[in-house]
Amino acid sequence: MPPRLTPLLAPLLVLLRARCLLTRHHRNDRGDVPGWVMITVMTAGLVAMLTAVAAPQLRSMLDAALSSVTG
Repeated sequence: MPPRLTPLLAPLLVLLRARCLLTRHHRNDRGDVPGWVMITVMTAGLVAMLTAVAAPQLRSMLDAALSSVTG
């Protein structure tokens, strides 16, 4: 870091360090676990529903593509 920037950044660094020390005990590191579980379950449900509905059409498309390649 250039020496001329150090006097300008010193007060900012002191304030950031103080904020980190003051908020360290109030921070929740667990995250939003129920939210991620809900998103994962909903995504799995959507994939299962789409697979159940589209499986016959997907299978016929795959068979047609493979038969056109193999001759």
